[in-house]
Amino acid sequence: MKDIIRKLPAYDYLYLGDNARAPYGTRSFETIYQYTLECVNFLFSRDCHLVILACNTASAKALSTIQQNDLLATNPEKRVLGVIRPTAEIIGHHTQTGHVGILGTSGTVDSKSYVMEIEDQFPELNVYQQACPLWVPLVENNEYNKPGADYFVQQAIIQIQQQSPEIDALLLACTHFPLLEDKIRQYAGDSVTILSQGEIVATSLADYLQRHPEIDAHCSKNGSKRFLTTGSTDDFDTHAKTFFGDKVQSEFVEV
Repeated sequence: MKDIIRKLPAYDYLYLGDNARAPYGTRSFETIYQYTLECVNFLFSRDCHLVILACNTASAKALSTIQQNDLLATNPEKRVLGVIRPTAEIIGHHTQTGHVGILGTSGTVDSKSYVMEIEDQFPELNVYQQACPLWVPLVENNEYNKPGADYFVQQAIIQIQQQSPEIDALLLACTHFPLLEDKIRQYAGDSVTILSQGEIVATSLADYLQRHPEIDAHCSKNGSKRFLTTGSTDDFDTHAKTFFGDKVQSEFVEV
């Protein structure tokens, strides 16, 4: 959201964090789909015409079903977009060796969504994945910038580079992982490009709205920002300042 607002400041934004049920990364397909659909429908009920699934796991395990089944049946004039395709569309431009790595949650990695999307866009690339199940708890518990995090970051980098020493581009396929970027760069080495999704998704969204004026016309533009959470507002506000960079005041909602 931070990068999208920087790119598109005029729009109105309603952010929903399903913090009471997060993280999604280790949950089943059925649970992730149900939770994601409930959140999407909630945002639709609040007059959102366009919803972005900022979560890689939700994008991997729920987006296609929502787009192909639920939207067509109940809200054909509305749109739900994810974060996997925008990244897959550009990742091939950031490698010289043709070997790229995906660092994500277990749910994202197990879905193989990145492997399939990248193969569709860049069939010549070799794609390697590494699940990093302990990285999200490190960030959530504010341990990401402490020495204890180094071991877990280093181990994941070693494991993915063992799959292919030729990897020269690593994608951080989780919203939490950019907070570990300094440590990831330290262990990955200077020859490896680290790709964070925020700016990629923001650029893709700006292009989408330009290509779809019928959707853009439904998006109000007063520069407002509201933050909603299904969990503790105090906890959300503390974490939000870390991610968003500014102090926020969230509202509790039930989905």
